[in-house]
Amino acid sequence: MTKKILSVIAIVALIFCTLQFNVYAASIPLNSVTVDVSKEKIAPGEEVTVTINFGTELGAYTFDVAYDNNIFDYVSSEGGTPNDDGTRVRVTFYDSTGGTNPRSNMTVTFKSKDSIEATNPTDFSVTAEGLANNDASQEYDDITTPIKKDVTVEPNYVDYTISLNYSGDVIVDEEKAMELITASSMGRNYDHVKLTAEVTKKPSDAATVKLLATERTRQEIDLIQDGWGEPDGYALGGKDVEQVLDIRGTFSEIGAYTIKISLLDKDNSDSVIATKDFNINVTEVSSGNTGDEGNNEIPGGVTDNEENNNVPGASDENNQNGNVENEEELPENLPKTGMTQYVYIITAIAVLGAVYISLKSEKSKQK
Repeated sequence: MTKKILSVIAIVALIFCTLQFNVYAASIPLNSVTVDVSKEKIAPGEEVTVTINFGTELGAYTFDVAYDNNIFDYVSSEGGTPNDDGTRVRVTFYDSTGGTNPRSNMTVTFKSKDSIEATNPTDFSVTAEGLANNDASQEYDDITTPIKKDVTVEPNYVDYTISLNYSGDVIVDEEKAMELITASSMGRNYDHVKLTAEVTKKPSDAATVKLLATERTRQEIDLIQDGWGEPDGYALGGKDVEQVLDIRGTFSEIGAYTIKISLLDKDNSDSVIATKDFNINVTEVSSGNTGDEGNNEIPGGVTDNEENNNVPGASDENNQNGNVENEEELPENLPKTGMTQYVYIITAIAVLGAVYISLKSEKSKQK
């Protein structure tokens, strides 16, 4: 009786140990899986490849790679049969040779969208199931906690430029219409920026400058005193940025001024995004309106007539410039040509003919 009991206990213990071994074998985690990307920062339109390294050879697996379809499009995969549902690529592999052709990694390639115009941080998220070693004798836990790999899609940004445009002269104490332009073919995106103006040079300490602009609320703002934009700034960025601000400048004294225009990032302690100095010369009257209507001088001190003299095809009247008498005077010495010799011969023959006729006439009278 005792032997039978001991035999039953041994059998139960053996079965229990076998079950425990199989449970343990089925619950081994595969902690060696890592995820890498070919680039951590890519430009719009570029491709990036996600590589999943298993850390061991697998004969069977199903990996899911989730992605942001607002930023990426699926391109291709290597290492199994792919299925893309628009937000996740599922790659399934099974070694049909029974363990002679296992894999140690797989890849999925994506392409960032050409239309992206701002910095987009994102990630690829990897999970897995159905993991087994090369001959399927060992199964591994599913990877339910996503393995994430961060990437950033960022355009090739072009620095912002600032220009101050106006036509004609700037007259003292007269408002001058100007355009203040901020531009970039691919501008980095900022949530809160502000334009400021500073007078860094003026004819005297008493000289004053106003650069006035009108907001949509019809409120008038002086860029030198207040800058342009709400207290917390305004948004700026994207492709082919060109913001034109109409301003009116007034300068109280004649002389040379320097105005520094700066674009500041309010979210980064007013750090300078772009800045430029503009030199402005303020005069008493416009050089294009001197009050002397008879003065035809053009820039550079060349008169209208002088300019025409230097232009091929200018009219004879302009070239003569009123010197008619000079054109009528003949040169003292005519040039000697072959025709001049014939003139001498004909003249001599004519003289001899006249003498002959005269002599003949006198003889006739004597008879």
